[in-house]
Amino acid sequence: MSARFLLFGAALALAACDIGSPPSLGSSLRPAARPAEPSSTDTYTPSLRSRELRSYYARLEQSQMARGLMRTDAGLVDAPFNDRMLADNFVQIALFDEHPGDKLGAGVRPTSTRLRKWQGPVRIGLEFGASVPEATRSQQVAQTRSFASRLAQVTGHPIGYTTSGSDNFTIFVVDEDERRALGPTLKSLVPGIGDSTVENIVGLPRNISCIVVAFSNQGTDVYRRAISIIRAEHPPASWRSCLHEEVAQGLGLPNDSPRARPSIFNDDEEFALLTGHDELLLAMLYDRRLRPGMTAREAEPIIRQLAAEKLGTGSS
Repeated sequence: MSARFLLFGAALALAACDIGSPPSLGSSLRPAARPAEPSSTDTYTPSLRSRELRSYYARLEQSQMARGLMRTDAGLVDAPFNDRMLADNFVQIALFDEHPGDKLGAGVRPTSTRLRKWQGPVRIGLEFGASVPEATRSQQVAQTRSFASRLAQVTGHPIGYTTSGSDNFTIFVVDEDERRALGPTLKSLVPGIGDSTVENIVGLPRNISCIVVAFSNQGTDVYRRAISIIRAEHPPASWRSCLHEEVAQGLGLPNDSPRARPSIFNDDEEFALLTGHDELLLAMLYDRRLRPGMTAREAEPIIRQLAAEKLGTGSS
């Protein structure tokens, strides 16, 4: 976790949790309902802690933008890249874990991992806490639906937004107090989830803006479920930035690289939204020639061929 990560509150991905056989459900693991939808007459008063966070993230976003960060352009004019750079970035971002296992904190170094991705459809759903107003919900649903459609086009993989409750990529939009109460819900959604993973989520420190955890069955490298937290305290631009990075990381790009540019997979916060470079990474990841479980050594020749094809410098 770099100083920039601590300063700017960059997104965190724990994208490699293996879940084995579910434990027997006892009193501490009883299924819990998801956050209830408030009625039109309900009112919600955020706590002082949540109000302070809302002010903090608003100031942070303003500071970042004033310094030329949080860009929403493609970055291709001032950040060109070639097929070698694209391939190198893919190896660093897809085949290393930013936070191996469920380790958080300073001094945790990325470690090499096998290639992981989804094989079945990805169904993204939003779960709102009572702290999120109806108008904000409508805007965030529209952004998520549009982004899911874009990802499906980029990857050629079935990715979509769902309101049916059949989601397997659940994004909780909750404030500080709502997130701290999510433990029973998380244990219900993911039987066998580790206590340390739950604690990382419910105890998320202020310097971490958002988080995604992707789960695979023990012994496999195929994702079957993901859970993300995006703070309800974020102003609109930061919320959308979290959406882009957390979903993309949860698809199988778990690491950041200081050399990746133009990219959201970089702790410097220069770019807020998925770039053309990042779309190429996702397209490469979901090419059938790259299989879950591949090591960097196995995958690298294919990665370099794919990068050359994407940039028109190699045979298709």
